[in-house]
Amino acid sequence: MLDQYKDQIEKALDTIRPYLEADGGNVRIVALTEDMVLQLELLGTCSSCPMSTMTLKAGVEEAIKKAIPEILSVEAVNVEVA
Repeated sequence: MLDQYKDQIEKALDTIRPYLEADGGNVRIVALTEDMVLQLELLGTCSSCPMSTMTLKAGVEEAIKKAIPEILSVEAVNVEVA
């Protein structure tokens, strides 16, 4: 499943990576589930930032869904809950 969309996902992530990197963070693709949920690992400061959930939904998910409408949702697999 992921192989089919990987290049498109990476291109979409590349549009928002400069913003994540500016704050010392990044994301890495973990998996794309059969029900079209993209799982990402938050890296660097993103993994412990209290705003990471908002960033994920407002920035990352929006960019992904705009580029690949088939993806229904984006979730982080390693968000630390404070």
